[in-house]
Amino acid sequence: MSKIKSVIWPKVILFGDSITQFSFQANGWGAELANKLARKCDVVNRGLSGYNSRWAKIVLPRLISGQTWADNNIAAVTVFFGANDCALEDKNPQQHIPLLEYSDNLKEITQILGASGVSADKVIFITPPPLLEPDWEKECILKGCSLNRYNSVAGQYAQACVQTAAQCGTDVLDLWTLMQKDGQDYSVYLCDGLHLSEKGNQFVAQHVWSLLESRVSHLPFILPYWGDVDPRNPENSLLCDH
Repeated sequence: MSKIKSVIWPKVILFGDSITQFSFQANGWGAELANKLARKCDVVNRGLSGYNSRWAKIVLPRLISGQTWADNNIAAVTVFFGANDCALEDKNPQQHIPLLEYSDNLKEITQILGASGVSADKVIFITPPPLLEPDWEKECILKGCSLNRYNSVAGQYAQACVQTAAQCGTDVLDLWTLMQKDGQDYSVYLCDGLHLSEKGNQFVAQHVWSLLESRVSHLPFILPYWGDVDPRNPENSLLCDH
């Protein structure tokens, strides 16, 4: 019997903090992308709740060395950090990352990806979303602390992300700006002042897809449509490249 050729699924990697980790929940933005790419591409969640760009830079080589990256068949990678980096140093020193270091960390993440065969044109940076301070302050008080983030500071990190993307040659989705465009009420996009609501997940899915679609539109439907399988000789349909 001839050797059966493995089916290789291209991959889209979602690398980020809790906003990425939770994106596979019902109606999450990651789940929406996975649904759109079914039978074309695996969408792999590498979201790490609470992580900042410094920690991300440190762990990324460990993620790359795994089997997920072994076939070097990565269609795209989203890099979505900043919501924890922008925490106030005096209120949340564990997660806070200085602004300049945040930019440098994004550059280094791009370099690490590049050294593993993922070129900058396959990378999409996503800025932190805006912060609704009254709602997030309630969450902080419930945890026994005071407000530890400001929307204006999140905006500084978003701007740094956009500038770094231009320097690195990656695409960027500026959520902080888009969600507040024309003075709209961005509270509908957030469930607790920081994390995404269902509408926020829809917003992110829509805008990520607009950047991702051109990177995956050429990918074929993997394995034959069921109606094209020869019932008298299914092996001929299912084991051969067409």
